Amino acid sequence: MLVPVRPLSDLSPGDAVRLEPQHTLDPTGPGVAIFLTEDGELHAIDDSCTHQDAALSDGYLEGCFIECPLHAALFDLRTGEPDGPPASVPVRTHPVVVVEGWIHVDLGGAEEIAA
Repeated sequence: MLVPVRPLSDLSPGDAVRLEPQHTLDPTGPGVAIFLTEDGELHAIDDSCTHQDAALSDGYLEGCFIECPLHAALFDLRTGEPDGPPASVPVRTHPVVVVEGWIHVDLGGAEEIAA
């Protein structure tokens, strides 16, 4: 299920945008964070740190890693894997595509991570 997020032109490299839970398949879930890296790559992950409930869309983006704003846990945006403590459980990733200039997240194609 492709969900439109916003025009790609609305984001600058280094920006993040949050897709609220009510726009996802799980309205009680964490929502989805979409990041545009400095290299121009788009990535989407569940917007909740697996160590403690913090919005990763509020974190610090460096390359393809997002740092949780609470306890500095790092997650690889490409795989969802944490880079070390305090997080040990990966976040789910979601495919992202651009269709006619709009960012879309494929919520039906979420990559399930085995804990």
